[in-house]
Amino acid sequence: MKKRFIIFLFVVVVCTNVPAQIRHNIDSLKNKLQQSNADSSRVIILSSLSYVYRNTDLDTSIMYGEQALQLAQKIKFPRGESRALHTLASTERIQGDIPLAMETALKGLQLATAGHYPYEMAKCLNLLGITYQELNDDVKAMDYLQQAYKIYSATVDKKESIEMGILLESNIGGLYKQRNQLDSAAYYLQKAYKKAEAVQSEGVGSLTSHLGDLEFRLGHRQAALDYSLEAIQLSIRDGNHRTSSYCFNTRSGFFIEMKQPDSAIYYSKKGLAEAEVIAFKEGIRINSGRLALLYEPIDIKQALYYHKMEKSVNDELYGAKKIQALQKIISDEQQRQREIEAEKIAYQNRLRQYLFLAGLSILLLVAFILYRNNKQKQKANNLLHQQKEEIQQTLSQLKSTQSQLIQSEKMASLGELTAGIAHEIQNPLNFVNNFSEVNSELIEELKSEKSKIKSERDEQLEDDLLNDIAENEKKINHHGKRADAIVKGMLQHSQTSSGQKEPTDINKLADEYLRLSYHGLLAKDKSFNATMKTDYDETIDNINIIPQDIGRVLLNLYNNAFYATNEKSKQRIEYYEPIVSVSTKKVDDKVLISVKDNGNGIPQKIVEKIFQPFFTTKPTGQGTGLGLSLSYDIIKAHGGEIKVETKEGEGTIFNIILPLNQHT
Repeated sequence: MKKRFIIFLFVVVVCTNVPAQIRHNIDSLKNKLQQSNADSSRVIILSSLSYVYRNTDLDTSIMYGEQALQLAQKIKFPRGESRALHTLASTERIQGDIPLAMETALKGLQLATAGHYPYEMAKCLNLLGITYQELNDDVKAMDYLQQAYKIYSATVDKKESIEMGILLESNIGGLYKQRNQLDSAAYYLQKAYKKAEAVQSEGVGSLTSHLGDLEFRLGHRQAALDYSLEAIQLSIRDGNHRTSSYCFNTRSGFFIEMKQPDSAIYYSKKGLAEAEVIAFKEGIRINSGRLALLYEPIDIKQALYYHKMEKSVNDELYGAKKIQALQKIISDEQQRQREIEAEKIAYQNRLRQYLFLAGLSILLLVAFILYRNNKQKQKANNLLHQQKEEIQQTLSQLKSTQSQLIQSEKMASLGELTAGIAHEIQNPLNFVNNFSEVNSELIEELKSEKSKIKSERDEQLEDDLLNDIAENEKKINHHGKRADAIVKGMLQHSQTSSGQKEPTDINKLADEYLRLSYHGLLAKDKSFNATMKTDYDETIDNINIIPQDIGRVLLNLYNNAFYATNEKSKQRIEYYEPIVSVSTKKVDDKVLISVKDNGNGIPQKIVEKIFQPFFTTKPTGQGTGLGLSLSYDIIKAHGGEIKVETKEGEGTIFNIILPLNQHT
């Protein structure tokens, strides 16, 4: 209780005074404004004043922003106009007018893009990113933030560029944290924090709050509480009511998780008070909403009061008119992007036409010259002939390389089969060797007994030894036949395909190749481990297929599945268990074979390419890029289909659909 009182006293004392650092920055900018004679410099200074005031006095921020915009338009200063539009958009977003903020930011981005102003482009892209984050569109938010970060990374390492880097890394880290991708969040947030400490950035309060939330999600509660308290103190020190509203709300959330509702109410009220100072609607909404939930079990009147407050602000922020306006702005921007793309295509088409005409003109000129000069024609023909031979030679080399790659893929599959077979027959061979050694010892013992004089020989022992030898011979014979059966059964799948279909037990084939793939990979990497799950439909009769070809397809899919789970295992994800599942199922007049893994999945942008020849996601030297391409061709040749279902970060399912034949 004493600690809480001290914090409260600190907050009250600081809030009653304008922060010295903010006042110093404002006074410095105003002095520069009075001393500046260049209108372009005045635009930049006015924009900076607007930006400084955005977290302390929204009306003043809007005033300076509009002055900067009007002056920039008057003197035709597009870079300054872009910067003024960004600061206005920032303030409009804080005021809660998201459609207007987005429209203003897009105008600023268009001006910055047209003039190639990287700093202003990055600022506008960042603002659009965090705006989409508030709209819960993480995909667009990350796209805009990454675009901004790419531009920032290419800029000169100046003071304002460093501040931009801190802002972007903090926002990207916060978005990854919101997605619960904590490793990525930690990377960007810690990177930003080091820069912020080095230059004493004004955005360190928000960044520290993000770090506190990250530590809490990681289970480090005391560190989280320390960070959040520091974030509150820093934001209040800087007079940043908007950030302090968020910081109080974040700390309130910690106490909810720790089952301390009184403390949660206390900090939510502080967050609400900070938001109300500058009429920061988003801060009012999230803090009043939390207070409504916290008061529900203890004071229904208070809960109703805060619920009405939240609803009122929510209607202002996300009411029907705002949503319609937002949809129109987004639609207009999409249409503008389509028009830009169409203009690019039209430009490319015009360029192709010009190139075609230029090429045609050159061709006519060459033809005229050749017509006039027979000697030059002969030289040209010789040159063409030489080029033809070079092209044919290159084509021949390409065909040879393709054949070598296909053979390499087949040999890789054969290598996997060989390793699996070796592992499978190792067990019966061990039995044969062991019983052979035992028989040798028994025979020597029998010889020793036989060499004794008749009165000293133990006939019962001799009979026992003979019986043991006979029994061991049976075991040697049994395990020898077992190894022979394994070799014959497995090698018939690794031999060159005859191209003839034959009735095949698909369940047995799928299971054999699953074991071969697993043991083959285990033979190459002793640390490899994965759980295999099978679910075979026993009602499936034999189907007419080329078993060697379908075996290669299955082996390739199994190898890819085990590779994916093994790669994910290397990421040291807590509680992760690599699993490869195989199932068969009769569906009407078809057989469905599914190979599923819980690896990292395939990125959506390359899913359509995986069946293309020579396309591989594996590191150089670990894949030819022909496995899935050959598999696709084999399944098509069998009148079937192969499809893929994948979700990035969760895993992949390959489905093979083959015609069901009842012939046995």
